[in-house]
Amino acid sequence: MELRIPELSLVLLIGASGSGKSTFASQHFQQTEVVSSDFCRGLVSDDENDQSATSAAFEVLHMIVAKRLQLGKLTVVDATNVRKEDRQSLIRLAREHHCLPVAILLDVGEKICRERNRTREDRNFGPHVISRQYQALRRSLRGLKREGFRRVYRLRDPDEVNRAVILREPLWCNKKEEQGPFDIIGDVHGCFRELQDLLLKLGYRIQSQTGEEGPRFEVSHPEGRKAVFLGDLVDRGPDTPGVLRLVMDMTRSGRALCVPGNHDIKLLKKLKGKNVQVRYGLEKSLEQLEKETPEWVEKAAAFLEGLVSHYVLDGGRLVVAHAGMKESMQGRGSGGVREFALFGETTGETDERGFPIRVDWAADYRGRAAVVYGHTPVPEPRWVNNTLNIDTGCVFGGRLTALRWPEKELVSVSAEEVYADPIRPLADRGEDDGDGAGILDIRDVTGKIQVMTRLLGGLTVREEQTAAALEVISRYSVDPGWLIYIPPTMAPSATSDRPGMLEHPEEAFAYYRREGVRQVVCQEKHMGSRAVVVVCRDKETAAKRFGIRTGEAGVIYTRTGRRFFGDPVVEEAILQRLRQAWDATGLWEILKTDWFCLDGELMPWSAKAQELLQNQYAAVGASAAASLPEAVRALETAAARGVETETLLKRYRDHAQSSEYFIQAYRQYCWRVEGVEDFRFAPFHLLATEGEVHTRRDHVWHMEILDQLAEADGEILTPTSRRIIDLENPGQVSEGISWWEELTGNGGEGMVVKPRDFLVQGKKGWVQPALKCRGREYLRIIYGPDYTADEHLKRLRKRGLGAKRSLALREFSLGVEGLERFVEGQPLRRVHECSFAVLALESEPVDPRL
Repeated sequence: MELRIPELSLVLLIGASGSGKSTFASQHFQQTEVVSSDFCRGLVSDDENDQSATSAAFEVLHMIVAKRLQLGKLTVVDATNVRKEDRQSLIRLAREHHCLPVAILLDVGEKICRERNRTREDRNFGPHVISRQYQALRRSLRGLKREGFRRVYRLRDPDEVNRAVILREPLWCNKKEEQGPFDIIGDVHGCFRELQDLLLKLGYRIQSQTGEEGPRFEVSHPEGRKAVFLGDLVDRGPDTPGVLRLVMDMTRSGRALCVPGNHDIKLLKKLKGKNVQVRYGLEKSLEQLEKETPEWVEKAAAFLEGLVSHYVLDGGRLVVAHAGMKESMQGRGSGGVREFALFGETTGETDERGFPIRVDWAADYRGRAAVVYGHTPVPEPRWVNNTLNIDTGCVFGGRLTALRWPEKELVSVSAEEVYADPIRPLADRGEDDGDGAGILDIRDVTGKIQVMTRLLGGLTVREEQTAAALEVISRYSVDPGWLIYIPPTMAPSATSDRPGMLEHPEEAFAYYRREGVRQVVCQEKHMGSRAVVVVCRDKETAAKRFGIRTGEAGVIYTRTGRRFFGDPVVEEAILQRLRQAWDATGLWEILKTDWFCLDGELMPWSAKAQELLQNQYAAVGASAAASLPEAVRALETAAARGVETETLLKRYRDHAQSSEYFIQAYRQYCWRVEGVEDFRFAPFHLLATEGEVHTRRDHVWHMEILDQLAEADGEILTPTSRRIIDLENPGQVSEGISWWEELTGNGGEGMVVKPRDFLVQGKKGWVQPALKCRGREYLRIIYGPDYTADEHLKRLRKRGLGAKRSLALREFSLGVEGLERFVEGQPLRRVHECSFAVLALESEPVDPRL
């Protein structure tokens, strides 16, 4: 006997004591799937037969069941469950979590139950208990379906129990195995010509032929794409039968999926003879269907009746439903789920037009899956918290829109005419326009958080790190609208074993060679402060694209998200120079953008690090310059008197020499700033422009674009020198090393070595996007004046680089993810999630209680 149960359901085993429920459960279900009343009784009282603990035991049982159903886990309740009142509380739990309740009755006979209990020493209750349970079971037989059980199975004797086979069935909405690519199409409303135009624009091939019941369509796509229709195929438009024919034929051939809309279900009810109000376009559908044969109309009704409320697709990354789907309902089946899919969420009240007042469920959505829906016409599709409404009101003279998945590209065609007048303007959405929904919520950044990235999957940030970052982003950051990217840390090259050296290019070259990288780009490393620059063409672009309402048209901020300049006049002057350079190159038109984002170094270093220079570096240098020469002279005087000071004198002379090198090292990166012309900005990445994150471009492309900017304004903008090295060519490798020696010998910081391609997968995953290789003298600033002494170098060569490299990759992945989310038009909450995570990873952990 086959017992078919939904993959997500609450299964109640019903039977008197001794009917074999526990044995049945252990044979057919995983141990973790079964919640036993006896086990829960033992949990609370240490005795599974302590009947006085039954009330507490069932409290525990209900809590476990609720948590499992909340997490979407099939759950089996092993208890007698013979009384209706006991079952009702469990059925309510199933309904709350939109799971299907299933009843399996083990009706093996009262006599067998009594005999089994006699042989069990732990069952010392009398036969009257079995009789009472069996009588309750008998009274329940006819009413189980009315109680709410979706499926009821009755096993009438031990032989049937032994022959039972459990078959788990996927829910109809579970199509996670379908991974696309998809073209998700918004509300059609009988606009047959526009639907054909949109499919052709999406690359589909449509062939039609006339049959006995009208046209038949054969639709295909050369790339194997599949259409997904979001419902409301019917009403208001000029050709509901044409739309139904095309969609029915596409779904029948496997070229499309379709979910129902509220208009489709209302038409279905009317076709089945139900009493519905004939308005809001239903009258047009009925008039058009009168011209069709009754047989075809019956097929159309059967098609609509068979539509599933929503679908979960692409491994759970995509959910499609007519009016949307909350996270707690996704992949589940219940009347509540179907109601939400058709109408969304309402307050129960109506507006002045008589329409239900909708709750903006998308504003609070925090699910991992992207939800694409329609139902409420909007002037423009817009991502709100990983949800997208693509009903752009074609039937009202708007557009018919499709979302290409996984590309997340929008494709649309305009309506040929206005077929119906909207009852309320398209701009009147009856819900938040998304501005409020895009704000980062305190719930998103407290406690341990996990951010999903395209490159590295889920990245976890600990609670003690988020607590520290919350202080930064809430009190010190720039206007959050600008905060689309935080630069990652950069890992150093492996430690060199060359005498007197800690870093050398050969180790960087060797790393990339091992990872299978053929060409690298070596870039001069400027000694400045890391700066992110966002420049808009005008204030209108800043307001529209970044939500900036203060009149700013750009920003310069540090890698901790703080404004770079305290003086807004200086910042605006530099931004204006960058904007003029961009104008001169014509890049607005070439890259088809109204904004750009650059990553680079702003010099001099002293402009941002003044306090650090005064309180740390200069203080050390001044102290050394004042004290060490005196100490050397005192030791020389003592030596002249015959005192043995050779070892000590050499050490202090070395200290004095190292201190001079130290002072020379940091002074090279400092100069007086009296005006805007004294600043220098060296950009090395064009991170993003409208519609594109430039990670698909190699570093040579980036540098050539930025060279054009430097040519347009050579006073403010500094080009970055570089060399392209073929790692298989020993001569070029030697040239790269010589260039580094020249740079560092002239007082430069060193160079950054990068694979030529922006993103590279090596033998064990993503390779480091860049490795810094700094010069011997510059490293004195980092490790101290005397770091080159043998005893110090020996210690420094033991530095562990694994953690730093892991951090660099994670932060790089988060930075790319944030930019991609912004360019895709996702809400700022989703973008800031990535920026916040980088800040947290860079923060010193603090006790969250503080």
